[in-house]
Amino acid sequence: MIPWRLIIFCLGFWFLGLGFAHAAESHLLPSSADIWRVVSLQDYNTRIVFIGTALFGAVGGMVGTFLLLRKRSLMSDTISHATLPGIGIAFIVGELFLGYGKSLPWLMFGAAVTGLAGMGMVLAIRKLSKIKDDAALAIVLSVFFGFGIALVTMVQQMPTGNAAGLEGFIYGKAASMTVSDGWLIFSAALVAGLVCYFFYKEFKVLCFDASFAASQGWPVLLLDVALLVLITVVTVIGLQAVGLLLVVAMMIIPPAAARFWTERLDRTLLIAMGIGFISGLLGVFISALYPRLPAGAIIVLVAAALFFLSMVLGGARGMWFRYHEHHELSRRVRRQHLLRSIYEWLEVHGKRTDLLDDEFTLDDIRQYRTWTPGELEGGLQRALQHGFLGEDHPGRYHLTGKGARDALRVVRNHRLWELFLIQYADIAPGRVDRDADAVEHILEPDILQELEELLEDEDTRKRIPLSPHRLNGAVHGGAA
Repeated sequence: MIPWRLIIFCLGFWFLGLGFAHAAESHLLPSSADIWRVVSLQDYNTRIVFIGTALFGAVGGMVGTFLLLRKRSLMSDTISHATLPGIGIAFIVGELFLGYGKSLPWLMFGAAVTGLAGMGMVLAIRKLSKIKDDAALAIVLSVFFGFGIALVTMVQQMPTGNAAGLEGFIYGKAASMTVSDGWLIFSAALVAGLVCYFFYKEFKVLCFDASFAASQGWPVLLLDVALLVLITVVTVIGLQAVGLLLVVAMMIIPPAAARFWTERLDRTLLIAMGIGFISGLLGVFISALYPRLPAGAIIVLVAAALFFLSMVLGGARGMWFRYHEHHELSRRVRRQHLLRSIYEWLEVHGKRTDLLDDEFTLDDIRQYRTWTPGELEGGLQRALQHGFLGEDHPGRYHLTGKGARDALRVVRNHRLWELFLIQYADIAPGRVDRDADAVEHILEPDILQELEELLEDEDTRKRIPLSPHRLNGAVHGGAA
């Protein structure tokens, strides 16, 4: 057999090597000295940007986890767009009356004010009208963003407007981050981390069951507002790194990726923080090697790459895990169908009392189920490999001790469920076998015990209903 996968992999690796060689010759790839300079953080500005964006990625992943579980993902997008008018108003007021319109803390304060105002307007529209959540978010987002664009245009017409650099808050300007910006992000990240730590239990209940929290007397509305205020704070500090258009990505993509790896909230928080942290580091690393690439966009693209990697390889909900789980379940179901067919044939045609002594052929089993081409042969080979069947003579098989025990269990589960469907679910005997097939493979021991207790008057260990597919009207007895 030709190893096509190996050939395709080698060809792909060869073409990739050619591409890198061509890029190196064309000076498209950075030199080893440039890579070492960035990795070793020799540049002062690079160190600041690395720390600032990594911290923002971590805190964004942490707060975004609660936002995602609360099903308020678009709220962060609305808040981020609502910050733009605050930036414009803060600059205008600062230039006209205070004399320091370009002060970053002042601009951040203005962004926080209008961000909170946008959040409040969304809550007010939802509470005072019949407008749905998505419509309220869209209205506030578009109105505030349009107002912000108008203000930014007015700022650019001011004498100092062209040097204001307010458009950097739209697309992000991580490369121009200063020490004060880094301390601001660190302070906000510390506050957000402490709030999430002390209110972990409250936010957890709020995200998973707000109705239960309200029934226990918890201030659900206050907790909701506190969570949204926290989101506003994280959104405002993220404007410097990735811009208002992309800040929502850093709050949603890391927790969404973390959900593919675990089902537990505490682990989801840690993984989301790690993905956000790594996205910030790698994004700044690539942007530092290629100065023409915007850092904010690269950070988001790295986060997106980690998301797709998690979606494919995630150990809890990843595509590969689910495919492997589904594949194993399908193989187990096919094996159980095979063992049940073997048992049913031996029950009717077997000439000895011990199931281990009776032999059967492939043609004997083929008539008990509609097998696809190769399915029966493949099932027999796998059953032989795993010790469920034995083969003393070519083409003649028998159940092993392991196979007989499994066949008895499968048949008994199937017939218990058949009996229940006939007696209590009013399923016609002609349809009961198909309905039992759909459920018997996932019956847990506690469910089987309940069935036995429910049907104990029927003496389920001896009375087995005749299934529609039985041949020659044979009655099945107590071995099941």
